[in-house]
Amino acid sequence: MTASDDRRLDLVVFGATSFVGQILCQHLVDRHGTSGSLRWAIAGRSAAKLDEVAARTGADVERIVVDASDAAGLLDLAEAARVVVSTVGPYARYGSPLVGAVAAAGTDYCDLTGEPQWMRRMLDAHSAEAEASGARIVHASGFDSIPSDLGVWFTQQRAIEALGQPCTRIDMRVESMKGGASGGTIASMLNLLEEAAADPELRKQLQDPYLLAPPDLRSGPTQPDLMRPTRDGSGRWLAPFVMAGVNTRVVQRTHALLGRPWGRGFRYQETMAMGTGPVGAAKAGGLAAGVGAMVGLGALGPTRTLLARVLPKPGEGPSPEAQQRGSFDIRFTGTTADGRSIETQVTGDRDPGYGSTAKMLGETAVAFLDLDHAEVGGGFWTTATAFGDRLVERLEAHAGLRFTVR
Repeated sequence: MTASDDRRLDLVVFGATSFVGQILCQHLVDRHGTSGSLRWAIAGRSAAKLDEVAARTGADVERIVVDASDAAGLLDLAEAARVVVSTVGPYARYGSPLVGAVAAAGTDYCDLTGEPQWMRRMLDAHSAEAEASGARIVHASGFDSIPSDLGVWFTQQRAIEALGQPCTRIDMRVESMKGGASGGTIASMLNLLEEAAADPELRKQLQDPYLLAPPDLRSGPTQPDLMRPTRDGSGRWLAPFVMAGVNTRVVQRTHALLGRPWGRGFRYQETMAMGTGPVGAAKAGGLAAGVGAMVGLGALGPTRTLLARVLPKPGEGPSPEAQQRGSFDIRFTGTTADGRSIETQVTGDRDPGYGSTAKMLGETAVAFLDLDHAEVGGGFWTTATAFGDRLVERLEAHAGLRFTVR
């Protein structure tokens, strides 16, 4: 195994021909060029498609042809690079061999998965190997789950500074989210529903808010997951947030990895704010019904197949103009043990599932190159525990995100 600092490439984009992979390549070209200090390459299973991506995005860098199922080829790729960033999903179907390769090679890795069942499998299968080899592995480095994970981190740091103590509860509200449906996210969700329909034990695991915590910390207080329309203390209607099932698990993993400094009773909830009065109630009810229908139909084989045919597919996504018009606005309300509160905000300037996710993923990947192994060693981390405020600063400088105290 070649020492990480001696490898010929700094970064490889695996899945460069995917929809988000191409946006990621464009971001790297715009930020770093192709002949500057960042030595990077693009990888995928088709040489012709890689050439098309290079022509379309300007990513005229080394091309590496390798399939997601080629274990030997993936190991060669991992051993050639300091960092691998993957956009090849659904990860539960296509991502496992690459995680095995980077864990064996001591290569840093990030992806944009929102598949908690797969993340748990990778943790259980490769944590010891990654710790031994020095590989730093960070899942969920896109809209799943950077705004949530770093938003909670940011809120807690500011609470400690302003109030002298962390928050024992944080409530996240999605105030607005504009962007096209993500075919990749839909494919991952349908795959998860298929797995859960066939495995009662998996259905039980998915209900566990500590699913992704280290083995000795997979327990704690009941978490306030919202399953139906509800009004908060100010009279606003709240609806379930479809991504809460992964984001809340990532936040609880962060808390566990940090040693639970926010208290063993720390609680975290994510919802969508739908407004007040009858209109807000109708919106909340409609969204909750839609999420429930999606889950119910996706759990049945025939209707799941129908959904896969009519909904956006992997590789499909919003136009560049729609990505530019997209945005998100997320608020965090933290409450301390003595009842004081703090409110923070995380915003993004692009479509959350593609334009913003690609920039978040690219900045996370490059951030590894400045991360000292003596400070963060091998293993499975989260964006907050691996990078903390350093990634917040990168995202504000280069990815269109803003973290503010309100």
